[in-house]
Order: sequence, then C-alpha cells, then structure tokens
Amino acid sequence: MTLAIILVIAAALALVFILGVTLSRSLQISAGTSLAGKIQPIDVEAFRNLIDPAEDDYLRRRLPASEFRLVRRERLRAMAAYVQTAGKNATFLVRMGQSALTAGDAQTAEAARRLVDNALLLRRNAAFALLRIYIALAWPNSGLAAAPVLHGYEQLNGSAMLLGRLQNPAAPVRISVTL
Repeated sequence: MTLAIILVIAAALALVFILGVTLSRSLQISAGTSLAGKIQPIDVEAFRNLIDPAEDDYLRRRLPASEFRLVRRERLRAMAAYVQTAGKNATFLVRMGQSALTAGDAQTAEAARRLVDNALLLRRNAAFALLRIYIALAWPNSGLAAAPVLHGYEQLNGSAMLLGRLQNPAAPVRISVTL
C-alpha cells in the first residue's frame, strides 16, 4: 500500500516536471523578433463563458451524461488553448516590461515593473491551470481553476495598456479582443 502511494506521488511529480519543462520551452521566443507583434489577442468574453460554472451546470442539466462529458472535454480543450495563449502573451509582456524597466521616466519604470509582476503571476497561474485542465480532461466532472488566469489576464491587459500609452501613445498594446 505504501509503495503504491509513493509511486503515485512520484508519477504526479514527474508529470508536473515534464509539464513545466514543456511549457518553459514552448514559451521561449527569439530575441530578434518584435514582441508586440507576437501577442495574440484573446476573446475575454468567450474565455469567461468557458470558465463559467453556471454554463457547466446548465449543460449538465440539459444533456445526457455521456454527451455532457464529450461537450465538457471540448470546452476544456478550448479552455486549455486560451490558457496557453495567455501564458505565451505573458511571456512576451515580461520581456517587453523588462526592456522598459531601464526607462529614465519613473512613471514608465513603475508601469513596467507592475507589468512584469502581473505577467509573471499570470504565467505561474497559467501553468497550474493547465495542469488542472488536463486532469479535468481525464475526469470531466471534476472542478477546475482557470478563473485566476482570466482575472490575471484582465489585470495584465490594464498594465500593458498603461505601459503602451506611456511609451508610445499612438500605438497601444492590445492583448484582448473587444466586441
């Protein structure tokens, strides 16, 4: 019994390690490219709809159990795509913020520091949310925690817009899609 518990814990830790290495390698970018051009805007309203527990409850009540599990898995895959994009965008924004930290203007440097802090927090939350989403793919009736990613992304959007306005008022950084 103890050996089985140790093996399960070791397997879970190995999965977390592999996921971390995969995410860190997939989020790396080349230094010579324009960071602002690599940002992929996210439809925040669609993302909010995917993580809304009321939507899941509605689908659970209206669909047969087998069909609900299929729909739930598709929604989880879409949610994972949003979370991965948010993590990639956060990586780009960390680099943009780090390059703006050396600005002579104190207001711009403070906005850049805030952007870097928010982006690093979002990257961490995105990695944990992806792990929970992949677990939920195996057990579609389980709960998940992608809400911190959405909240962090909305904060990151505000920080990126502020830094963009301070650096270049004519070309703001857009990381979300508005309808």
